[in-house]
Amino acid sequence: MSSLFRIAAVLKSAACFAVIASPLAALDDVSFRLPGQGEEHDTLKALLKSASLIEQLDQEGRDDPQEVIAAARADYARMVEVLYAKGYYSPVVRIRVDGVEAAAIEPFSAPARISKVVVSVDPGSAFRFGRARVAPLAEDTAIPEGFASGAPALALVVRDAAQAAITGWREAGYAKASVADQDIIVRHAESELDVTLAMAPGRAVRFGDVIVRGESAVRPARVRQIAGIPRGAQFDPDDVEKAGNRLRGTGTFRSVQVSEADTVEADGSMDIVIDVVDRAPRRIGGGIELSTFDGLTLSGFWLHRNLLGGAERFRVEGEVSQLGGQGAGIDYTLSGRFEKPAVYGADTLFYAQAGLSHFDEPDYIETKAELEFGVNQEFSDTLTGELGLSLSYSEVTDIYAGRGADGAYPVRELTLFSMPAALTWDKRDNTLNPTSGFYIRAEADPFYEFDDGLTGMRTAVDARAYRGFGAEDRVVMAGRLQFGSLVGVEADKAPPGFLFYSGGGGTVRGQPYQSLDVDYGTDKLGGRSFVGLSGEMRIGVTDKASVVLFGDAGYVGPESFYDGSGDWHSGAGLGVRYDTPVGPIRFDLAGPVSGRTGDGAQIYIGIGQAF
Repeated sequence: MSSLFRIAAVLKSAACFAVIASPLAALDDVSFRLPGQGEEHDTLKALLKSASLIEQLDQEGRDDPQEVIAAARADYARMVEVLYAKGYYSPVVRIRVDGVEAAAIEPFSAPARISKVVVSVDPGSAFRFGRARVAPLAEDTAIPEGFASGAPALALVVRDAAQAAITGWREAGYAKASVADQDIIVRHAESELDVTLAMAPGRAVRFGDVIVRGESAVRPARVRQIAGIPRGAQFDPDDVEKAGNRLRGTGTFRSVQVSEADTVEADGSMDIVIDVVDRAPRRIGGGIELSTFDGLTLSGFWLHRNLLGGAERFRVEGEVSQLGGQGAGIDYTLSGRFEKPAVYGADTLFYAQAGLSHFDEPDYIETKAELEFGVNQEFSDTLTGELGLSLSYSEVTDIYAGRGADGAYPVRELTLFSMPAALTWDKRDNTLNPTSGFYIRAEADPFYEFDDGLTGMRTAVDARAYRGFGAEDRVVMAGRLQFGSLVGVEADKAPPGFLFYSGGGGTVRGQPYQSLDVDYGTDKLGGRSFVGLSGEMRIGVTDKASVVLFGDAGYVGPESFYDGSGDWHSGAGLGVRYDTPVGPIRFDLAGPVSGRTGDGAQIYIGIGQAF
């Protein structure tokens, strides 16, 4: 990268600025004078002021003469750097301190008081490229469009062109490509800048040894395996970047640095050095969410990183929900999950999990034990897939069926084998608080129930999209579409957790939790199909706070695929968000808009956006 800094040095030495002297008198006035008018004038003046140390002192109310003189002398170079960046290579910069040119004042001879500073800048003519050439280039290298004859001669464009050429060669396997020489000529009379960059690709490089260093309890062999750098393969900077991301993704390391050796060996190989520092091996955490209808939800977890010395993770978590809720009894879950990265390749993660749960819902009570094994495959930075094998046993009390002759609700046992699979495509710019992009997750869970010999499949799709508008995306439009389907079994024979309900924070805010079900004639319980629609307008009020307008709608039907024979309900409301490092704090107030399930206003408090 040193060649890029040499380019900047040549650009600076190719032009000149004048320092013209004149006679001396706290800091009452700082002014910037720039000839001309219009949008370009205003933009340039704003850039000069934002780069000025004198302006910074004035804004902070600091007027120590020694500081003012030091800032004024430093501002000459800062002003010129701004002008070069905008294509002005014949500037004249004057900075007068009480009438005396700052460059003529000795650093340690500052006056006792300073009253006025005037920064006068004459940028001269805006330059354009005369000759703009960079060679040789690797195949398919994309040079910035602005690096062309007749285009504005911006210094940053020259740097970008050099960097693009280096990147092109590196992507072709030439790890040590650099700028060998540059010929930069400023022609003041024509207001043109001639630039010729000569590239030195060097030799083609292969990956050599991977050297692991640092304070880590993870075995070096496992670090190499997780990093996944292919020894002996052609150098690719993307492989180096992915290696760092894979290691960071384990959550085991506090610091990860992947760097290239300074030299290439005689056989064309180049070593890669990985420096890692571990995080604390254990972590605990918790959460709380409150809804006026659903009640209080408490959750907590205990995490052990690097359980067996190979960056494995073991997490135990529990949740108690519907504490004080109006719609049903208390639910609780307890589960443990073990993860081991880089099992069948650098991008494949193995997991095993077990759990116990108890759900006390208006239609049923279910107590369940479950064991699952599976793999998670990362196909790209944005696309992942999951496949598992699950075995569960549950006892289900069918409250919806009513009490029998003995006064008790019917109870059934379910022994279920399933193969849950999912595909996730995540193109959001920020997972905690997205302002652009989209998220799509598709799930399929075919199953076999041993007790009754039933087969079926549950599918679900969750699609979300985000679009920001205005300065710094102060307004964000967010939309969500959900589908669900259960095929192969009737509702009264299905595992209750596979049926669909609507209402509550995850579906329709303003409607009570799981309040919309299906009337099957003699029984009322969850549906075999679901459609959910949600929309939000998030409006930034300050850098941290925003208000949200939202509306949700949900459909539950008896059929496996939507045909309109079920019922809809909807809700809408107003919310506020306050950004924190762990995500926005959310407060939503919502009420019913349509449907037969409304029960007054609902309040939702939590961390993170609703979707």
